[in-house]
Order: sequence, then structure tokens, then C-alpha cells
Amino acid sequence: MPPVEPQQYDYIVLGGGSGGSGSGRRAAGWYGAKTLIVESGRSGGTCVNVGCVPKKMTWNFATVNETLHIAEHYGYTIPKDVKIDYGHFKELRDATVKRLNGAYERNWGREGIDLVHGRARFVEPKVIEVANNDGTKARYNAPHILIATGGRPKLPNIKGAEHGITSDGFFEIEELPPKIAVVGAGYIAVELAGVMGAVGVDTHMFIRGQTFLRKFDPMIQKTMTERYEAAGITVHKGHPGLKEVQLVRDGKGKDKLLKLISNDGSEMEVNEILWAIGRAPEVEDLHLDVPGVKLNDAGFVDVDEYQNSSVDGIYALGDVTGHAELTPVAIAAGRQLGNRLFGPPELKDSKLSYDNIPTVVFSHPEVGTVGLTEPEARERYGDDQIKVYYTKFTAMYYDVVPPEEKKKNPTEFKLICAGPEEKVVGLHILGLGVGEMLQGFGVAVKMGATKRDFDSCVAIHPTSAEELVTLR
Repeated sequence: MPPVEPQQYDYIVLGGGSGGSGSGRRAAGWYGAKTLIVESGRSGGTCVNVGCVPKKMTWNFATVNETLHIAEHYGYTIPKDVKIDYGHFKELRDATVKRLNGAYERNWGREGIDLVHGRARFVEPKVIEVANNDGTKARYNAPHILIATGGRPKLPNIKGAEHGITSDGFFEIEELPPKIAVVGAGYIAVELAGVMGAVGVDTHMFIRGQTFLRKFDPMIQKTMTERYEAAGITVHKGHPGLKEVQLVRDGKGKDKLLKLISNDGSEMEVNEILWAIGRAPEVEDLHLDVPGVKLNDAGFVDVDEYQNSSVDGIYALGDVTGHAELTPVAIAAGRQLGNRLFGPPELKDSKLSYDNIPTVVFSHPEVGTVGLTEPEARERYGDDQIKVYYTKFTAMYYDVVPPEEKKKNPTEFKLICAGPEEKVVGLHILGLGVGEMLQGFGVAVKMGATKRDFDSCVAIHPTSAEELVTLR
């Protein structure tokens, strides 16, 4: 039986995550483009379902436990055996995610976007076939097709790796494991290890180097690694890697037992192992060879500054491109692409600037960064053109705790300035509340603020943030 004639659209978006939704809504809601979104999973993509949203909720959950500890020093009588009902919290978190899934779909519906649940693949350069979740197939074509299929966490190629979990599986945990191993040194490993440590799980991090967050400024690497160790997380530095994971006993929480065997022969038993070793693009079954879309050496879709792929009329953005894999980046890039493709003539050159993107790591404490690291700044401008302003102190919140506790809770700021005008080219902060603090300073750096601009701003007292406008 010959395939049904493809349904015609102006814009087809493969992937209903942050980037795909942002671009589709801009095209349809602002400019009236007939738009189709194809989504194979739950609407909202990684961010809503297994990323930013449940991650931040879990960070909040863990922060409550830290607050209970500090409350004792403020005069509150806190029972020593406060029980944590993680299953109850998971139900609340899952309900929030489900509500957001519905909100995404309602927003698409209000803006006239059609939604198809299924798995897409190219069958002609501008024609896709969707294997619907009900088992049927349908074809669609459009002059403009966006690949926004995102990525997925990687598993290592070692025996028994499947007995562990990735960040996706982390959000399926129903009972806290008494002991967990986290393999990885990036922000996902640091965030999830921090959560586990903050709620009392015996947490072990396995890293190849001597510090984690190695893409961040050296100040952040050093202080955060030391802070995690001071907080009771065991950081196995210079780890030779694991060669095997053995399932000793299956189950949930304390009932599950794994044996980890390292390349040097050492062994450790844990209740769970979390792989946080990077993410791979979701491209395998898209049949990108049909239109001829090129991938880079790492397997991500190769795009230019306008999100164009190697094929005219096919675009890509978000995690599938491997560029600044952050939700707000994907949304912003998607909106700019929608403007460029369907907006008025004055927007035909719209594109996202990937410079000075502020980033927060929801670790314990939080980390915020925008601009260049100190080594990057020195390499770009030269040592003689760089001046660094720095401070380390204890936030007022911790004034009531003993000295040894204060050492475990540092606040540390660094401002990197370049040239005779001392333009701020890097800002790195860690400590209580810096996640909310960074957004405003990110605007200032994006606008090209100088040290003199920072100095001219009246401090808000008493806050930690005021230290950034009083640095000497």
C-alpha cells in the first residue's frame, strides 16, 4: 500500500523540549506559521522531566535538611531523629512535572500548533515519517524543519554498567540509598552528589583529576572540591576508573547492593551508582543521511551561528548541537530562529549571541559564573592587561555557627577585569544565594560594565552581594 500523501506545514519541529517549544511558539504564536511539533516522550523535554525542574525541586528538598541543621544554632529545638519521607517528596515532584507537561501542550494548542506523539525520521530531504505511539505511521513535509531532539546521558562501556543509573534514573529513585557512588566531575555529577550528601546519604565521588567542575574558574574548582570534602562527601581523586559493576542484590534503596571493581583492583560496595559522564545527541534514528545533515566529530549536529545545518532549510539547536547545553540558551536560540525564518524583514539576521551566558550550578553551596575564567582571560588579553579582584568571607547567615562550621560554608567572589578601562570580562561567585544574585550581574556584564560601573553602584547592606560592588 503506497504511503499517504504528506501533510503540509510551514514549520516542523522535531522535539517538544525547551528549544523546540520556544521556536515553535515564536513561529506560530507571533507570526502565524503553520507549525507541527513531533515529540516521542513527555512534553517539555529534558528540562521539565529529568532536568532543571525536578533537579531544582530536589535541591530545595536537600536545602531544607541543611536549614534544619543551622536552625539548632538559632535556638530552635530540632529532634535528632527527623525522618525524611523521600517517597512523599517524589510524589509531589512527579505531580509538578505532570502539571507542566500539560501546561506545555495547552500553550501549543492555544497558539495553533499541532502536536504528534511519536518517533520521527527523514524519508526525503524535507519529508518526515512519524511512527505514532498508537502504531500507525504518517508523513509530513515543510520547507523549514528544526532538529531539537536533545540528548541523553551516556553509560560507560564497562561490564555491568547497566546496573547503575544515569541522571534520568536518579529521578525514579523512590527510596534514598544509604550509600551512593557518583562517577563524573561535571555540573550534573556535582549537583546530584551534593543533593545526596545534604540529606545524609554516604556519598562517594569518583573523579579522574584532583578537582571537579574543571571547565570552571580555578577558584571554584578548588573551593567547591574542598567544601564537599568538608561536608562529608568522599572525593576519590585521581581515580583509575571502574572496570566492572556487579549486582550483588537487586532491590530499592538499602535493599539494592552493588560491588564496584576499579581498574587498580580495589573494590567497594554501594547501594547505587550514578553515571554522570556526559551526554550524547539524540540523532541515531532520525536518518539524517537522507537529507545529508552533517555531524561533527563528537556526533552532534553541525550548525553555524544562525543554527543552520549543512542542508538548506534544516536547522538544529539545543543539546543536539552540543553548544552551551542549557535550557535558557535553547529557548533563546529557538526564538531567534523563529524571528529569522518567519518574522519581518528587520529580523532576517536574528541570531543568539553565545557570549557571556550566565550559568548557575545548583551545588551546595551554589556556584554562579559569567564570562571568562581567569586562565581564559589571561590567554585572550595577556597577563599585563588583567586585574583580578577577590574576596572570601562568611555570609551573615552563618554568624551563629561555631568556627569549624563556618569554614564549611564559604562565600567567595572573583571579578576579572581587562584593559585600562577595567571592563568586567569574568565574574565568578559561590556561596549562599548566589543563584538569584547572578542574574542581575549577568545583565551588567552583558552590557559591558566596567569596574568603575560596579563601584558607582550603591551597596545593599547587609547582603553578600554588596561585596561585588565594594571590591578593592
